Amino acid sequence: MKKNEFKTEGIYLAYDHGMEHGPKDFNEKTISAEYVIDIAKKAEVDAIILLKGTARVYYKKNIGIPLILKLNQKTSMRGGEPISTQTCSVKEAISLGASAVGYTVYSGSEYEQVMLQEFGKIEEEAHRYGMPVIMWSYPRGKSVADDESPETIAYAARIALEMGADIVKIKYPDDDSKLKWIVKSAGKTKVFMAGGKAVTDEEFEEHVRHVINAGFSGVAVGRNIWQSDDPITRIKRIRSIIDSSR
Repeated sequence: MKKNEFKTEGIYLAYDHGMEHGPKDFNEKTISAEYVIDIAKKAEVDAIILLKGTARVYYKKNIGIPLILKLNQKTSMRGGEPISTQTCSVKEAISLGASAVGYTVYSGSEYEQVMLQEFGKIEEEAHRYGMPVIMWSYPRGKSVADDESPETIAYAARIALEMGADIVKIKYPDDDSKLKWIVKSAGKTKVFMAGGKAVTDEEFEEHVRHVINAGFSGVAVGRNIWQSDDPITRIKRIRSIIDSSR
């Protein structure tokens, strides 16, 4: 891969948790963006996911790892139906060195139309610049009975296709018997598995094996990597699973 060339498959290292989760997910090491970016560099991941604040201060193009900039965010301080609105423009993302942009849509929330409209405008502008667009497609809200059912996850994948996303990031379903149907539902939109809640190393690697065999294009994972004692080895093991399954 050429330096900073963006790939629509592989391993993306996510470090976009600080706004929504606050410091509770971090320890003395992981609270430093420099620590996580160094992991990305040493493990040669295919992209790193940041918010604009950490990107502005810590990301440098010469690290050789493409940047995905997340354009919307929320905090966990507010209750009620989920809504995450745009906090960074496509132009600002470009100025910070981004190779691609991402945006979360909480379908099923009473505010879904706000997020869908914002995503539509972002998709149109980013594609004018030739930038890939990633949808974090997370059905959530009081009208969503089970946000991890195969039917709900397949719907989430389809929403990304219909909205023009190049890549969709979705949860691992609570029943993995329909993973291939989820991929088909996404059409030509590339499907990535989100890292999600904490699981054992063995469980996570088994999830990776299942989704890649079903046709997923990669994983976008954060805490299940940089919270571990040996994150670089973890990434190499995941890379080996992905490469051996293709």
